[in-house]
Amino acid sequence: MSASVSSRAFRVFSWFTLIYTLAVVLWGAFVRATGSGAGCGDHWPVCNGEVVPRAPTLQTVIEYTHRVTSGLALVLAVVLCVWGLRAHAKGHPVRKAAVASLVLMLTEAAVGAGLVLFKMVADNPSLARAWWMAAHLINTFLLVGAMALTAWWAGGRERLTWKRQGLTGWLLGGSLAGVLVLGVSGAIAALGDTLFPATSLAEGLRQDMSPTAHVLLRLRVLHPVLAVAVGALVVFSAAMVARLRPSPTVRRGALLLGVLYALQLTAGLVNLVLLAPVWMQLVHLLLADAVWIVLVQLSAAGLALGVPRADVKPRVVPSVA
Repeated sequence: MSASVSSRAFRVFSWFTLIYTLAVVLWGAFVRATGSGAGCGDHWPVCNGEVVPRAPTLQTVIEYTHRVTSGLALVLAVVLCVWGLRAHAKGHPVRKAAVASLVLMLTEAAVGAGLVLFKMVADNPSLARAWWMAAHLINTFLLVGAMALTAWWAGGRERLTWKRQGLTGWLLGGSLAGVLVLGVSGAIAALGDTLFPATSLAEGLRQDMSPTAHVLLRLRVLHPVLAVAVGALVVFSAAMVARLRPSPTVRRGALLLGVLYALQLTAGLVNLVLLAPVWMQLVHLLLADAVWIVLVQLSAAGLALGVPRADVKPRVVPSVA
């Protein structure tokens, strides 16, 4: 196999691994939204004490399917890491991204196991579960980001650097941090929707505003506020980066990010009005993942070595007469 064919094959595989992992993430959200997290009891890695459940309930099938697909995702992450290390020379950015993908996949499995073993699933309304959900969301976003960078750099793009990036670095770093915080608030809001469903929009608003409401409901109201604030930051930052780093790749990424975030806000509004049906929660999460992936890759493009910089004057070398 020639080097170009091998490189193309790895790039296709890296995108496939990312897409498959997103599907597993969505199924995990389906497990939470349907209250199926305790489908295998508090047993892990076995299911209700069995390797293969013999008389499973529907909740057991949903949870067990998530475990099987997650196991395959781990296998893909191992292959991605080994292949990435073998196919790329020392110092290539793909190597670090592929290793990070595997490490984060292992921590993802550890957090998932902890949710089950410590009974942070099903109808558990504790604040501790919210912390677990926050950790799970952050790890998931970092995992997806690492895989997105693996696929990005597998396409032959230059590595990034945070050194001496000035305003561009601050804008992109702030946007990444903001989307992570927004994602955590979204995970907590989704948990509140699952544990304390409302029969009408008015009832849901009364739940959120009640001084005696559960802490998850009081936290839920923060999510739409953060969504608007972070959205303004992200769209403004993307537009500024497109001006400061005038390359076609950066401009396309900034435009796509703006469109996706607008769709994400629309989906959030529809989710609120429809009282968070399971299918809409999954659409909302998929768009959130898409926003994150595009933002990560926009950051890689904007911070890449060699990208044109409108905020830095070219160095003038005096000529020698």
